[in-house]
Amino acid sequence: MILEAATIIFPRWGFPEWAIDLLLYILILGVLVTMIVSWIFDITPEGVQKTKSLEEVREKPSESKIWKAATYISLVVIVALIILNIIPKNELIKTGDIQSLVVLPFDNFTGDDQLDYFVSGMHASLITDMGKVGGMRVTSKTSSNSYKGADKSVPEIARELGVDAIVESQVMCLGDTICLQIRVVTPFPDERELWSADYREDKSQILNLYNRITKQIANEVRIELSPDEQRVLDQSRSIDKEAYDYYLMGLYYWDKLGQESLNKALEYFNNAITLEPEWALPYSGVAQVWVGMAQMGFASPETSGPIIFENLSKALELDPNDASSHYTQALIAAWVQWNWEAGEQGFKTALELNPSDAMSHIYYAHLLVCLNRNEEALVHGEKAVELDPLNPLILSLYAVVLSSSDQLDYALVNLEKALSIDPYSFFAHHILEFISYDVGDREEFMRAIRFIFPLEETVFQSIERTAAEDGLQSAYEELVANLEILSQSTFLVPVHFANRYIRIRQNEKALDQLEMGLKVHDQNMPYLTCRFLKMEPLFGNPRFQALVDTLKLPMPKGN
Repeated sequence: MILEAATIIFPRWGFPEWAIDLLLYILILGVLVTMIVSWIFDITPEGVQKTKSLEEVREKPSESKIWKAATYISLVVIVALIILNIIPKNELIKTGDIQSLVVLPFDNFTGDDQLDYFVSGMHASLITDMGKVGGMRVTSKTSSNSYKGADKSVPEIARELGVDAIVESQVMCLGDTICLQIRVVTPFPDERELWSADYREDKSQILNLYNRITKQIANEVRIELSPDEQRVLDQSRSIDKEAYDYYLMGLYYWDKLGQESLNKALEYFNNAITLEPEWALPYSGVAQVWVGMAQMGFASPETSGPIIFENLSKALELDPNDASSHYTQALIAAWVQWNWEAGEQGFKTALELNPSDAMSHIYYAHLLVCLNRNEEALVHGEKAVELDPLNPLILSLYAVVLSSSDQLDYALVNLEKALSIDPYSFFAHHILEFISYDVGDREEFMRAIRFIFPLEETVFQSIERTAAEDGLQSAYEELVANLEILSQSTFLVPVHFANRYIRIRQNEKALDQLEMGLKVHDQNMPYLTCRFLKMEPLFGNPRFQALVDTLKLPMPKGN
């Protein structure tokens, strides 16, 4: 009975797992000691006396058989309890049983569809918070969101994502007070609820609510928090309710990535900063939006650069534990400043703070590819796909990592999966152009270039005929000739153009493009020596070596 009570009470009180084992050993020892002592001594009305021998006892007490039967029954019960607690029971969750989970999109039961942005923001925030727990793999937001409104069972979702448990959430009320219901469900061998809880919290305490939910779920699935994780999750902060609304609206528009949407995101993030100037996340949001605007050509580096650094510095000053700020800082260090050491340190810090951040894993993998550390890159690339298996961008970026390790067929498989999820992904088509050519897949090659380039249909038909009659090499030469004409009116990325020249063996033109890439600070220059770009024919060229020396990039081993 004591042991049964302990298995229920100890986890609730936060006792370590070994405490139940210790109690079990004490009880076993106590049973043995009790049996020995009771064999030697008796408790009588006159006190404790040594048990008399059979010859000394002339007449046995009539009730002795009753006591003997009670003793045997008690012994059987004790042994049964011990066996039941030693043998694992299906319904008892043990450490290590649940190592991965997905937080499904929150259900909005408030009756107000205009609050969907807030519910979506809560979903993303909880995923980020739970990602801080190193002992638990948490599926990223993009893959999780793909199940919004999906008519799939818990076991189906768990099987597709490769997770051990699913977190379901329902927002029941959303105003100055937030009403939230959370349940954790395990799908195997049968769908079963492990734990559920209802929360009613003032909106100003919502950041603390995420921390509390994360700690409670970790406790329920028997994940032990490290001292640093415990410290971070124990931090308490109240937030202005209107500022939090502005911040979530900023996230909502940031996800849309259009120029108008990015401008709205900036407006909302800055409104949040006005109301909460000591809150780090809106500053991080402003920095990320300006990075996006620079990458998409909506703002010049001269305009965006100072704003990015100012807001990143402020975000990290206010919250050194903000993984997203370290991630953004690492991106800038690697692909804007070409500072490999700072970039790597930034990604490492981001992953220490949030081990489940798929984007940090995949871009760290790309930095490692640029540094020709391909085995390490594969590890982080695989982890990113494991965390976000239904994200077309992750799958496409992983294809580059695979290509750099000469796994071209598998790279093509990942690109095809990315395009099955998002047939309009420009980046996936862009990578498909090169990999389909390298593996000799004419159909996929034509699919890619038709999507990417604004050429006349007659041009594509001619290229397709050339591919069928003379092979992909001749078809690529015809494509590049048409792109040279297009480049007179449209800017084409220098490193990408060099990549095409290399594949049709026009090495001097490739070098011209790479030198142009250095001049205009093409953010693809860090990939100069990686296998994906196929620049090996230039490795002995002094012009190429001068570029490598300028960027301080390592050459592949053996070169």
